[in-house]
Amino acid sequence: MLRYIGKRIIEMIPILFIVTVLVFLFTHLIPGDPARLVAGKDATLEEVNNVRAQMGLDQPIWKQYFTYMGSLFQGDLGTSLKTGLPVSAMFIDRFMPSIYLTLFSMGWALVIGLLIGTISAVFKNKWPDYLGMVTAVSGISLPGFWLGLILIQIFSVQLGWLPTGGSEGWKSYVLPSITLGAGIMSMLARFTRSSLLDTLKADFIRTGRAKGLKESVIIPKHALRNSLISVVTIAGLQFGFLLGGSVVVETVFSFPGMGRLLIDSISFRDYPVIQAELLLFSVEFILVNLVVDILYSLLNPKIRYVS
Repeated sequence: MLRYIGKRIIEMIPILFIVTVLVFLFTHLIPGDPARLVAGKDATLEEVNNVRAQMGLDQPIWKQYFTYMGSLFQGDLGTSLKTGLPVSAMFIDRFMPSIYLTLFSMGWALVIGLLIGTISAVFKNKWPDYLGMVTAVSGISLPGFWLGLILIQIFSVQLGWLPTGGSEGWKSYVLPSITLGAGIMSMLARFTRSSLLDTLKADFIRTGRAKGLKESVIIPKHALRNSLISVVTIAGLQFGFLLGGSVVVETVFSFPGMGRLLIDSISFRDYPVIQAELLLFSVEFILVNLVVDILYSLLNPKIRYVS
């Protein structure tokens, strides 16, 4: 397993190289001139050209890329064109709140989603199944911004229990995590139900029942465990998306996360911040996929990876 993990990490290098090329070209294809934004709308053409030269944007695109890669190899993500701060320093303030919000959202969504999906599969076509699926469909159907505003109105404005936004204290994470996790919980519930129903039809389940095993043993020990592979795949993808931040939810709750930072950076054509964020998201997705592959082998020991 360790050799397989080492091989996967080595394989990340060419992938990340391709990502840097695509990200660099993408950011420089965004319409707009950051030099004009930095110089100000009243600046003359000469002043704009001077700012462009100071920022290195007057150089050929290939030369700018090699300069960017040279700094990247030295661990320098660049300096924000908008704030003048190092990008790494800006990430420190934004990254941890996004991590906490992702963990809170995924935590409750995973527990409740698995519980609803399991109950719905066990009590198929009975009232617990109908109730669970109505809850799941409702969670998927509700737009995030609408659910967030409703939660703010009830728990912040009317009851005064929770803050309307920010990231100070655990209470600030409750409403955004509920809003973010609602859709994921619903998706996991539906996948768990579908996967568990397929597993319950398998021969080894019928064999277990023929041997007299109780349902309380068959469901959690044999059926649910074998059903979790597809659920882990979906959970891993959603975890990767959440790590990138949610623009809508972060905007509704004035949450200082990575999603809002990316939107602000795109609005200002802040190339260093955009490039660093997209590269970070790519690394996160690759690492999440690696963790998901490792979880496959833990859930099903028959799965072995050849290094």
